[in-house]
Amino acid sequence: MLRLTEVKLPLNHPDDDLKAALLKRLGISTDELISYAIFRRSYDARKPSAIVFTYTLDIEVKNEAALFQRLQDDKHISLTPDTSYHFVAHAPAKLASRPIVIGTGPCGIFAALILAQMGFCPIVLERGKAVRERTKDTFGLWRQGILNPESNVQFGEGGAGTFSDGKLHSQIKDPKHYGRKVLAEFVKAGAPEEILYVSKPHIGTFRLVGMVEEIRASIEALGGEVRFQSKVEDIVIDNGQVRGVVLSSGEFIASDYVVLAVGHSARDTFHMLHQRGVYMEAKAFSIGFRIEHPQPLINHCRFGKNAGNPLLGAADYKLVHHCDNGRSVYSFCMCPGGTVVAAASEEGRVVTNGMSQYSRNERNANSGIVVGITPADYPGNPLAGIELQRYWEARAFELGGSNYRAPAQKVGDFLASLPSTTLGSVVPSYAPGVHLCDLSTSLPDYAIAAIREAIPAFDKQLKGFAMFDAVLTGVETRTSSPVRIKRREDFQSLNISGLYPAGEGAGYAGGILSAAVDGIQVAEAVALSMIQHGKC
Repeated sequence: MLRLTEVKLPLNHPDDDLKAALLKRLGISTDELISYAIFRRSYDARKPSAIVFTYTLDIEVKNEAALFQRLQDDKHISLTPDTSYHFVAHAPAKLASRPIVIGTGPCGIFAALILAQMGFCPIVLERGKAVRERTKDTFGLWRQGILNPESNVQFGEGGAGTFSDGKLHSQIKDPKHYGRKVLAEFVKAGAPEEILYVSKPHIGTFRLVGMVEEIRASIEALGGEVRFQSKVEDIVIDNGQVRGVVLSSGEFIASDYVVLAVGHSARDTFHMLHQRGVYMEAKAFSIGFRIEHPQPLINHCRFGKNAGNPLLGAADYKLVHHCDNGRSVYSFCMCPGGTVVAAASEEGRVVTNGMSQYSRNERNANSGIVVGITPADYPGNPLAGIELQRYWEARAFELGGSNYRAPAQKVGDFLASLPSTTLGSVVPSYAPGVHLCDLSTSLPDYAIAAIREAIPAFDKQLKGFAMFDAVLTGVETRTSSPVRIKRREDFQSLNISGLYPAGEGAGYAGGILSAAVDGIQVAEAVALSMIQHGKC
């Protein structure tokens, strides 16, 4: 097949125009065209009054070789690459041992799925609950202010990505098309087929719940074992080789192959690994607030007269500003038509995140407005970033009233260094609610100064971003893992053989898709090593 890129058509073009455009670009007749499929569709909204769709198409034609030869100088024509997934190994009929996967976030669940599809029957250990039980516990915090430290936005089946916008795009390099495998498995599990071709696919929380259950069922049908409320308290290491794990129940499970996909908030696990001598380093991450605007405002800024067009949906944005104090402030995890959610996993602390449903039809747009920080801001041992997060999360808990309400302030008051006492036209979506205050003591002084400089700068790009009644809700601290558990080229820990640090928690991913891709790569490394060393 041939791949044709940069086919541009007006926003509201008739369906037949796409076929006509590709025939014209290729210089062929209808009779010569066998079939075509959309591989990617994006929109260009740089001119809101003239928004266009841009297509990448995979095309099957008669006399393909001759046509390709004729169009060889056209940089937008190429042979369609093979994006199908090819397993690197297959387990023997009788397994001598089974790999362990710790965590059922995107990384862990895809590591387990690939291992199961190759016949290695993984044992999957999750400290939290199955996704539907976990959802009830999460709603307990949102609706009643009751936190379950082992079952919440961070911990449980599906990982932190379950309660998010469900974004499925990434900027990682993916020469082997692992991302396509991830999307295909999601569609198989119930995701809409459009995620295979839209440029910024997303799913949303409620759809993710059912999909996670379907993937778990696939793992189990292939011989895998998924165990919930099975917290790994310790890891057994013998002369630099992992030998198994100890659960909080005291049970020991032996294995020379352990995938560590614990997510970015497993702070107690990071402490345990540090005590066991697993090599890790402090890593840069970001801290800040969530900001909420009326979604129609963002739609108008991005789409102009085309705001509200169902083909475009709710508008998003991506912003960055380099401040005079040397800090960079940027929008993070933007959730069109979404809500700000309580994402705490430890008692006495407040953390925010953003979430959207597939429809993205809530009244507000929200995103993190965060400041980049580095280990130079939290010198000390590799876990110093965790302590910084805890300090400011505890401060947010205090400012919010010590009842899991979040501290909040109107943007106009924040910029004027005045405490907020009443809300305006923007009603914050955070549950279990907000407490209006002065946010100037909720983050380090350098972060407050940077955000105060960035918001007016962002207003020059999106008119109305600095609207007085927009709401800031604090704090956002879990943008990424504060540690990196270093690994070798074979994906094993730098100093512990058989231990495979993986995904966002280990510092090797940043979102659902990249974490899932990392899970696939780690699963392949485990399978190849088990076969090479006769461990299966």
